[in-house]
Amino acid sequence: VVVIALALLAAFALRAVVVQTYFIPSRSMAPTLEVGDRLMVYKLAFRIGQVDRGDLVVFNRPPSVADSQIKDFVKRVIGLPGERVQAIDGVVHIDNVPLREGYLPPNVSTGDFGPLVVPNDQLFVMGDNRANSRDSRWFGPIDVDLLVGEVFVRIWPLSSVGRP
Repeated sequence: VVVIALALLAAFALRAVVVQTYFIPSRSMAPTLEVGDRLMVYKLAFRIGQVDRGDLVVFNRPPSVADSQIKDFVKRVIGLPGERVQAIDGVVHIDNVPLREGYLPPNVSTGDFGPLVVPNDQLFVMGDNRANSRDSRWFGPIDVDLLVGEVFVRIWPLSSVGRP
């Protein structure tokens, strides 16, 4: 009984501090992530490392998104603090340089927006499904304090296990 109790305690501590699973409820990150995918998120990623452009991050719902039933969002980091982000003719630009987005399918167009300078301690995030994503274009940059962790592996479906 003691061994089982210790194992359960260790499992709960691991989930609370290190890793956690998440379920994808929408197509906002398609085709990278699909509805029903399950992900493992490394919760210490940004406590011991830095956020990089292109990271897939889980973050708590921003306060400005009060009308959503979804508690946590999964998006891709596009703009870092101090950077000027905008989309011109369907292409995202960072500090006036077109962003190479190899993770997007060919011919994906991002509706024009900006320019916007990302404030200190904030990130500009976007879904890969640009036509169907509520992201920083809609709710603005997010505070880094909202970050839960970095997606590091898809664990379901079995046919897609691996790094997304």
